[in-house]
Amino acid sequence: MAQLLFDLDGTISDPFTGISRSINYALESRGYPRQAEPSLAQYIGPPLDASFKLITGVNDDAEIAALVAKYRERYAEVGYSENTLYPGIPEALQTLATQNIRMGICTSKRADFADKILKLFGISDYFDFISGGDIGIHKWQQIESLLASQAISLQSLMIGDRAVDLQAAHINGLNACGVLWGYGSLSELEAESPSCILTKTKELGLLIRHDMIVQPSF
Repeated sequence: MAQLLFDLDGTISDPFTGISRSINYALESRGYPRQAEPSLAQYIGPPLDASFKLITGVNDDAEIAALVAKYRERYAEVGYSENTLYPGIPEALQTLATQNIRMGICTSKRADFADKILKLFGISDYFDFISGGDIGIHKWQQIESLLASQAISLQSLMIGDRAVDLQAAHINGLNACGVLWGYGSLSELEAESPSCILTKTKELGLLIRHDMIVQPSF
């Protein structure tokens, strides 16, 4: 049973290049104007279908599904590899593993893409499972399913860089920890009342288990 539940994008790795280029590829393929890449950073973290609805102003499910399909066309070929591992992540994961801390991934990204990214960086073996999202699936529903299958318990800690990560944990009665090296601001994270907020990746290695509850040790 995993004790630490990690978001992927903005928490383990920086996916900005692959995501922004794949979003613009999808938009242009469907006749929408290309967006300035810096403006797309805000869409890293939430579900892809929700992001395309905000970008285009379109609510037609078929059109949104077509945009997601074009995005994944490019992302599957090259976008997933346009990804950068945050400095210090491998060392932090190794530190946690040596303390016998069990870990899992909960990402809005499709599970097969997440698996390719973890394998790309040689860190897939640190995680017991990958919970991936899809169109119409919210992260809180993913955590709900993980609890139902006993892959995690109510004592597990969700770690992520966006409000959606913390909200999903709290909806299910889990504690959550925000991280500031990703795409969420301090004010965004503080608004969700996390158990802790980390500023450096090396602080992940200080998360330890006390009396069946995962807490920060600092």
